[in-house]
Amino acid sequence: MLNPPLHRYATRPGLYFTEDGGADAIVRSETSDQVWLCVYEPVTRPSAFYSDSIQVLDGDAAAILKHIRAHDISTRIVRSLGVRETLFRMSGPNYGLWYVHLPKAWDGMRYGYRVDGAWDPKHGVRFNPYKLLLDPYAKGIDGQMDLTPAAFSYACDVVDNVVKGSAFDGMSTIDSLGSVPMSVAIDDRDTSKHVGDPTHPHVPWSKTVIYELHVKGFTANAPWLPKELRGTYAGLAHPQTLSYLQRLGVTSIELLPIQAKQDELHVRENGLTNYWGYSTLGYFSPEPSYATEAARSKGAKAVRQEVIDMVHALHEAGLEVIMDVVYNHTCEGGPEGPTVCWRGLDELSYYRRRKDNPGLLEDTTGCGNTLDFTNTHIITYAIDSLRYWAKRIGIDGFRFDLAASLARLDGEFTHHHPFLYALRSDLLLGNLKLIMEPWDLGNAGWQTGQFGSPFAEWNDRFRDATRKFWLSDAEKAATAGTVGMQDMATRLCGSADLFATEPGRGATSSINYVVSHDGFTLSDLTMYSRKHNQANRENNTDGSDINNSANFGVEGPSDDTAICASRERAALNMLGTLLLSLGTPMLEAGDEFGNTQQGNNNPYCQDNDISWLQWDWLAQGESGAQTRRMQSVAQLISIRKSLDLYHHEDFFTRLTQLGLFKQSSRVQWFLPDGTTPMERDWFDSEIRAFTMRLTANDEVNVLIVINGDADTQQFRLPTDSDWRCLWTSAGDDAAAAFAGHTQGHTQSWDIPGRCISLMQQIL
Repeated sequence: MLNPPLHRYATRPGLYFTEDGGADAIVRSETSDQVWLCVYEPVTRPSAFYSDSIQVLDGDAAAILKHIRAHDISTRIVRSLGVRETLFRMSGPNYGLWYVHLPKAWDGMRYGYRVDGAWDPKHGVRFNPYKLLLDPYAKGIDGQMDLTPAAFSYACDVVDNVVKGSAFDGMSTIDSLGSVPMSVAIDDRDTSKHVGDPTHPHVPWSKTVIYELHVKGFTANAPWLPKELRGTYAGLAHPQTLSYLQRLGVTSIELLPIQAKQDELHVRENGLTNYWGYSTLGYFSPEPSYATEAARSKGAKAVRQEVIDMVHALHEAGLEVIMDVVYNHTCEGGPEGPTVCWRGLDELSYYRRRKDNPGLLEDTTGCGNTLDFTNTHIITYAIDSLRYWAKRIGIDGFRFDLAASLARLDGEFTHHHPFLYALRSDLLLGNLKLIMEPWDLGNAGWQTGQFGSPFAEWNDRFRDATRKFWLSDAEKAATAGTVGMQDMATRLCGSADLFATEPGRGATSSINYVVSHDGFTLSDLTMYSRKHNQANRENNTDGSDINNSANFGVEGPSDDTAICASRERAALNMLGTLLLSLGTPMLEAGDEFGNTQQGNNNPYCQDNDISWLQWDWLAQGESGAQTRRMQSVAQLISIRKSLDLYHHEDFFTRLTQLGLFKQSSRVQWFLPDGTTPMERDWFDSEIRAFTMRLTANDEVNVLIVINGDADTQQFRLPTDSDWRCLWTSAGDDAAAAFAGHTQGHTQSWDIPGRCISLMQQIL
């Protein structure tokens, strides 16, 4: 028996150019009644579809809707926008997909979809053919949403920049064309497009140092760039920018979201913008506003090419590119939000719904909606998007925002989730760096360490312990500390208590960090004891109230030299702990030179100097405090790279094949008097001074000497070797304390208070 002929259309949604000069368009809408593909042309040019379409002469909205329901191909002219809209009635649904073949298609073609069906918002059904929808697979996006009633599927008004109306009342009959963005087609059939691409750096996890930055904010004020390149993809790819990153010594650049974004409704109503970009509008399209004006004027393909060129330039400089991605929610928000794509295509299929009220959306993200990763097609959608960015753009890895929401079945987290299996088993994605933010706002939302191999995870326990030990605990009375030697030792050794979840999983799974984009900068941790988020226009209620910070006696900047010295020592202590611990360190851009956000610990909506890095310190020369910190951080990274003791993925406390913890001979612990801690010492949080020795048979040993007490202490270092100081957070104090120190097997060292130092064995 012969197999039946295959269906002519692809089974994956998207727009695919065909050899006959046209294109196949496929979109998923499982519960709609009818879908139209809409193509837009300028009225100043002849239509490519003139001979096939029937023109709509009556401009009344109801008459237009009646006409397109009756004819396969309809055309209308919208004179106010200067465009011609041609609507192609699609066939379907076939397994939830709608299809149409365009007889003609071109690179840069603007298009979208309109969808008709039931209007029953109390049951989560909001089809509205008056609303133009983006293609979820669009590789380019043109235009922005205007805050007008046209952008919403329900009838509403906008009064004083605030939306008035109920998402559960009547349907809007206002055409959204001109008030919402359009999709842009990009022809990717060129088989030579990857010829000449630079090789990927492929930095091993054991040698990775991550540097988190915002494409715009990193160079928006960069004095080395011409104005037209500042805050752009091209600015990040500039030779002087790359030279700075190399001089610092980081290996992997983690970019805050660069997928197309749209401001949330409440942000727009407050007259602000979503600067961070955790509000995705398109999962295949790069954010156009980060491109140069020259690229934007040429269209979506030129914008994408600037992104590709940026990635290539970073690769040529030996730097990996890791991309922050937001698949847990979209920019449409809750039911009261706008309709630009998924809500209008098939809200029931795309978003999780509350079981007790299907008209309301399940929200484990705090952003109004949660994409439904129990739906196989949503998983496929995310995997398709990730593969596109990895294969076509050249991305080396991904950091998944609120990843716990991506791994929930029936509302509960499981590391056996199909999405995680899909990532692991994919031959391309499974070999990239995959980093999870292991929490969300849902039930049992904190899942640090529970994602398993091959995923790395942000380690919030490392962040909190490091901040408490050097800041909040240090400011308390001597007996009030909550982080002592045991907790610090666990974090220094790679957090085996969290990440030794299965044999073969190593310390590099722990992404150690003290600061990320979300919260105070490192310097602000030492200047502010409380948040100052008034500029966000949310009455200072946003952002975390628990920061484990300390202001050292003055809230905000200070001219007091003693206070400034204490703050700088504290910052270097945290940087030293970060870069001398086992695991994968992550720095936040600007912390290496003392960048500040003026006490704002949630500047997600501050697209201005609050968030942009300030580079005026470059003019201070070698003597400036910010320059000295940058040099100290670069020295620390260089030392870490030079020590093979860090170039492995093992825990010092390892998990055997039987699931039992096995102590390692590669680490030894000493109290200041040179004795080995007793069991009771590990549970005494008042002990804040100790020495950690890293040993190896074939290379020199190192000591990490920590004095968390306020006063100088005598440390008796191991007497089987002589030692020299490679790096210390104490700066001039250390130079004075260590000056003229006579090396000897029985010599004690005076270690300044609140200080971390790295000693190397002298052979």
